[in-house]
Amino acid sequence: MKKQITVLPGDGIGPEITSAALRVLRRIEQKFCHKFNFSFSLIGGSAVDVCGSPLPQETIDACLASDSVLLGAVGGPKWDVLPPEMRPEKGLLGIRKAMNLYSNIRPARLWKALSGASPLKAELLEHGVEITVVRELTGGIYFGKRETLEDPTLGPTARDTEQYSAFEIERITRIACELARKRTGRIISVDKANVLDTSRLWRKTVHAYAAANYPDVSVTDMLVDNAAMQIVKNPAQFDVLLTSNLFGDILSDEAAQVTGSIGMLPSSSLGDGTRGLYEPIHGSAPDLAGTDTANPIATVLSCAMMLRDSFSLSEEAAAVEHAVDAVLEEGYRTADIFSAGMKRIGCMQMAELIAERI
Repeated sequence: MKKQITVLPGDGIGPEITSAALRVLRRIEQKFCHKFNFSFSLIGGSAVDVCGSPLPQETIDACLASDSVLLGAVGGPKWDVLPPEMRPEKGLLGIRKAMNLYSNIRPARLWKALSGASPLKAELLEHGVEITVVRELTGGIYFGKRETLEDPTLGPTARDTEQYSAFEIERITRIACELARKRTGRIISVDKANVLDTSRLWRKTVHAYAAANYPDVSVTDMLVDNAAMQIVKNPAQFDVLLTSNLFGDILSDEAAQVTGSIGMLPSSSLGDGTRGLYEPIHGSAPDLAGTDTANPIATVLSCAMMLRDSFSLSEEAAAVEHAVDAVLEEGYRTADIFSAGMKRIGCMQMAELIAERI
């Protein structure tokens, strides 16, 4: 298989973690006889410095011409003084829009070797944690009409509008159903249908679309307040969790914390086609840049997601994940997950060890 991958190293530790991840992808090339062509483009603060824009047109063109995109991280205090339209984060929002990516997928997996890092009691982790949050990314209250006004009676007043169409709900349901088919075939759809009209439409549409198009996928419902409680009470019950922009923003962070380390968590943003944007959920950590201490595993696991979800290379994705598991079981740790008795290593050595075990 031949694939074109655009790499956006970005800022801070971005160049280091993407370089480490590419070492693992090159091992996949060798082991499974694939060909990945890598091209590199600027985004975020590095693009501002060179091109005067956080998202140059050349970067958009490269991403649209690729089979998928790997992103490191963007941002840093160096660019905080810039006006909002020039901030590095505008580059990330812009490339998602340019690629028409309306879903964010964030797996939260508790690796057995790191179970001691979870804030939950051991008995709550007996059956493992592997929650994949499918969050609608371009609708809802974050993108609805908003205003701040002076009410003659109440004084300063603000309002934000939550709005969803059946079309938006159907397309995010399709993403969740496709992922569920590759896993256990179960979806828990989270809403607030006892209060919100948008949630009542959400619930009705999710069930109707799944029943008509994915009869092999089971869909159950859970109110968002209960879901927040259940994630810390019985996380093993969740597999694919489907929800709106606002609820997904909150619940995916909660699920991430259950696993104990943000440095281990990958993500992807997907749209109508197979092309996606893959990135770790952690930030650019500019204080760690150039020190070879960053944890590349989240970026490596983002590559595994790319292999599975964009390229349909499930065996190759599993090989990466098994290699990560093996290295952790052998006691190797980067600084962020290091504990007494473990073997502390740097960013590139971690990538090399993972690649060797594929």
